[in-house]
Amino acid sequence: MNPGGNGIDGFRRRSRLKMAFALLAVLPLAVPTAAPAQMFSDRPPPVPPALVPDAPGDAMSLAPSSGTASIPTLPAPMTQPPVAALPPVVPPPGASTAGQAVLSLTARYGKDMPVINGGLVWRVFAGRPDETGTFKMIREDHGATPNIVLPPGNYVVHVALGLVSAVRPVTLKSETVRESFVLPAGGLRIEGRVGTSKIPTNQISFAIYKGSQFETTERPPLLPSVSPGDVALVPEGTYYIVSNYGDANSVVRSDIRVQAGKLTDVIITHRAAVITLKLVSSQGGEALANTAWSVITPGGDVIKESIGAFPRVILAEGEYRAIAKNEGKVYERAFNVVNGVDGEVEVVAR
Repeated sequence: MNPGGNGIDGFRRRSRLKMAFALLAVLPLAVPTAAPAQMFSDRPPPVPPALVPDAPGDAMSLAPSSGTASIPTLPAPMTQPPVAALPPVVPPPGASTAGQAVLSLTARYGKDMPVINGGLVWRVFAGRPDETGTFKMIREDHGATPNIVLPPGNYVVHVALGLVSAVRPVTLKSETVRESFVLPAGGLRIEGRVGTSKIPTNQISFAIYKGSQFETTERPPLLPSVSPGDVALVPEGTYYIVSNYGDANSVVRSDIRVQAGKLTDVIITHRAAVITLKLVSSQGGEALANTAWSVITPGGDVIKESIGAFPRVILAEGEYRAIAKNEGKVYERAFNVVNGVDGEVEVVAR
C-alpha cells in the first residue's frame, strides 16, 4: 500500500512533508563547535631540558633612564650559550599548512599586565627525551609573540627573560594553540657614587644576592659581577647588593626590592677616596722604584699590599698607616682618608 495514500488524507500528509522540507532549506543549521584543546597536562611539567641554562651570564647595557618606571621594552636577556642554527619560521601569523599546527606564544610580567614586547628567548623541545636522555630542541625564536608552525604532537615550551624562566608541556593538534606564560621579571640597574661624583665604570662592580643581607645563611651570588649601567633581569623579590669600589676595603651592602614589570634604579654611595703612595728621598722628590707597600689599619689589619713607585689604592674613609720597604729598609707614615678627597701620601725615606 502507498504510505502516502491517494485520498484526501494522503494529499494532506504530502503537503505537510513539502512544507517541512521547505523550512529546512531556509533555516540555518546549528554546527557544534569543537572544545578548545587542553593546554595544561594533568601530570606535572617535565624537568626543563638540559640544553636550557638555569642562569644566563652578564647583563646587557641599556640607554640610561631615571626613576622607577614601567619598562616598555626590557633589554635582551643576559648572554646565553650558543645553539645550532635553526631554519627561520616565517609563516603569516596564524597561518598553517596541511598536516601542520600553529603554536601562538605570548608572555606577561603578571596576570593582568601587558604583553612583554622584547627580550624573550623561546625554545620548543620534543615532548620526550631521545635514547640519550636529552630533549631535542625543535625551534628557537626571539620574537615577542611568535607563531611557530609545527607538526601535531607533544612538545615542551621553555621561555626565558634574563634570570626568569618558565616551562610547560603542550599538545598540538590541527588548530592553533595559544599559550600565555607569566614571567614576573623586574629590571635592576645600579650606579655608584662618591658624594655627588659618579664612580668610573672600571673602578666599581656589583654582586647581586637573593634575599636580605641580614639573613644568616650562606649563599653564592646570583650575579657575581654586574657593571654600572647594566640591567639585570631578575625575578621579583628582595635582593641585596654588595658594591666594591676598588679592590681594598670600600665595600657597601644594600637591600633592595624588585617589582615585576618595573625598572629599579639604585644609587650606592661610597665614603672613600683614591690615594697615591710615594716613597721619596726628600719631601716633594722623585718616587723610588721597586718599593713594596702595605696599608694597615691602626689595629694592624692589612688592607692592601702592592709593589711599585706610584701605587694607587682606593680606601674607605678613616685612619691608616703606610709602610714602605725599599732596599732592605722600612719606612712608615700615618695618614687619614677623607671622603671624596683624592690625594697623595708621601713617605720620606729617612
